[in-house]
Amino acid sequence: MLEGKALLDKARALSNRPEDQIARACGYVGPSGRLLKKSFYRALVEAKGYKLPSHASGGSGGGSGTRGRQAEFRTRVHGNGNLLIGHAYTRRMGLEPGQEFKIEIHQETGSIWLLPLDEANESSNTGESNAADQAG
Repeated sequence: MLEGKALLDKARALSNRPEDQIARACGYVGPSGRLLKKSFYRALVEAKGYKLPSHASGGSGGGSGTRGRQAEFRTRVHGNGNLLIGHAYTRRMGLEPGQEFKIEIHQETGSIWLLPLDEANESSNTGESNAADQAG
């Protein structure tokens, strides 16, 4: 990513191009290929000689700099009826991709319980239900 005079020179040379192309040409692209516009604009402003507050000071809206979105312990039911628990929560709980859970609704409180399924538990439960099915 270009900075300082090199950034200003390159941006000036490409001034007839769209902003996205200028930012890409100056190297403001993340590892996933996403354009880093905020970083590009900050670098331009700083290259012009303006002192900006540090990233950790919170900027507009009282955010926490470059940490991205912060997890809120809230969710809502989507239009298709799905209820999403985000990556921040599954990571915080130490859950791994592929883990399976039984979903139970606690009748008294209306709360949802996720009960981990382990292979031993699952096979004993299916064995019991198969025996009950055959007996009935």
